[in-house]
Amino acid sequence: MLAAVALSATACGGGGGKKADDAGAAAAARSGFPVGVTDCMGTRTTFDAAPRRIVTSNAAGLELLMWLGAGDKVVGTGFPPGAGTLPQQYAAQAAKVPVLGRTVIPKEKLLGSGADLYLDSFSSMKNMGKMGDAPTAEEFKAAGIKHVFLKSTACAAMNKAARTDLSGVEADVQELGRVTGTSARAGELVAGMRRKTDEVRGALADLSADKRPTYFLFDYDAGTKQPMAVCNRQVANAVITLAGARNVFADCEGDFKPVGWEDVVAKDPDWIQLAVRNRGSEEANAKAFDEAAEFLRTFPATADLKAVKEGRFLRIGSERTTIGGVRSADTVREIAHILHPDRVK
Repeated sequence: MLAAVALSATACGGGGGKKADDAGAAAAARSGFPVGVTDCMGTRTTFDAAPRRIVTSNAAGLELLMWLGAGDKVVGTGFPPGAGTLPQQYAAQAAKVPVLGRTVIPKEKLLGSGADLYLDSFSSMKNMGKMGDAPTAEEFKAAGIKHVFLKSTACAAMNKAARTDLSGVEADVQELGRVTGTSARAGELVAGMRRKTDEVRGALADLSADKRPTYFLFDYDAGTKQPMAVCNRQVANAVITLAGARNVFADCEGDFKPVGWEDVVAKDPDWIQLAVRNRGSEEANAKAFDEAAEFLRTFPATADLKAVKEGRFLRIGSERTTIGGVRSADTVREIAHILHPDRVK
């Protein structure tokens, strides 16, 4: 409406061009723009308006945009969500999003997608496998695509301190809310996350460190020849810690690190999470969980581990634990309930 008034003034008298510019700037300021964000290395990107066509690197970014109410802007994704993996209220909408890659989106498809924003969850997540030939900053610029990271996941290895809470995930939600013009909704989502984690924190407040069980996240898909440890900069360390457990590799600085089975045996964890990656259906996921458990039971190095002998396995998907999002708080509560059922209902 302000823009229309300014344009009318331009038609009726001299000096209207400046008035139109001033009115447009005022309207943008009231809507929260311009918005500046940084990447993992601190390089700044500015948005003068909310993006209209967004491509997401995987289902985690897609889901977050759905939560924010910006799902209708998504024009493509990689690593699409499998059946039953997204909240039911978003399943139908997500199923309509074009799949640009069953895994990593090919470079040519991404650059030719017509997107004005690429939401990236990966960067330092080397354990996800070959990340493909990613476009350079110059190629993104030439294609008119702004590149934004979910920093709690993509930039985890660059964190300066161990992650023991979800503040980084909450910051991602709020930042993406500003970028997409959905800040009010982002605030509601973060408040809901904090309520859940505060409830768990309160329930476990008097539980001493020695009463908190040790915990190993077994990334079955990263390979069984050499296990991949979740280190203290990774968001999974925050989830495990908030849930009232002790990550057996919390002394490892970074996000992920290959370790030896002898290291896992030396830790002898109380609980093991069978962190398989989504296979596309509940049936296929259940089969993968069974395979991961059977490997631990039959592999000589792990067969005598306390958690294996007692069947203390958690069947919780890898993505829900290692990639930050609104439901990270739900994962905290789920793990806490399994480990401390008398305290966390």
